[in-house]
Amino acid sequence: MNEITAILGIGYRDVLKLFRDKPRIFASLIFPIVFIGALGGSLQANWGSQTGYNLLAFVFTGVFGQTLFQSTASGIISLVEDRANDFSQEMFVAPVSRYSIIFGKIFGETLVSFSQAIAILVFGVIIGVDISVYQILLWIPTAFFICFLGGSFGLVVLANLNTERTANQIFPFLIFPQFFLAGVFSPIKELPWYLFILSRLSPMTYAVDFARGIFYAGKPEYTKIVLHSPLFNLCIMGIFFTVFMIVGTYLFVKNERNK
Repeated sequence: MNEITAILGIGYRDVLKLFRDKPRIFASLIFPIVFIGALGGSLQANWGSQTGYNLLAFVFTGVFGQTLFQSTASGIISLVEDRANDFSQEMFVAPVSRYSIIFGKIFGETLVSFSQAIAILVFGVIIGVDISVYQILLWIPTAFFICFLGGSFGLVVLANLNTERTANQIFPFLIFPQFFLAGVFSPIKELPWYLFILSRLSPMTYAVDFARGIFYAGKPEYTKIVLHSPLFNLCIMGIFFTVFMIVGTYLFVKNERNK
């Protein structure tokens, strides 16, 4: 029970911080909506008839997966802030597992990311994306898996960064290229061999493809869009998550001890 209480307490702290940060709420909601509405709408209007499937829905599903992954990963940056304020050291002396503390942080950022996911779903319905209640229900556990992967990725990247400024400078270079390697805005069925390798090494690729696999299941355009089966994506995401959690937690705790 101590472990569960710690996870819930840390998660609640992150949700509380979100509601107190109005500019962050605005920024976290406006960019996905702009991507879907402006980019997705223009792609559908100009090239939708040539691809054989709706590019607005394609971008919508891509932005959904990308936003959950990126939001949770970037939210872990606050661990660097906690470290600078010595708050993380106060947490680590608590009589709970360090993995519970880290998982509580990821759980909290997952809840934060869900606010964006809800806004994306509502906006998708407003602009006419064909999504059923059944698909939305299937996307709920899908979103959790994507957020956990994003959080673990953020942990392993940020474990060795000492300041928030450094994190904000380095993190975009690791996230933004994945937008294109993961096929958030454009199909990646056919790629040059070097981009193919980088795409398959990108964790976001499997998060986005997982979301699309659930959305397009049973639809005729499934084979044109989805790279791998949802089960395959889930297995790869599980491997990434396990490795990132073990390595990231070890590095973060090691740096705490060396302070």
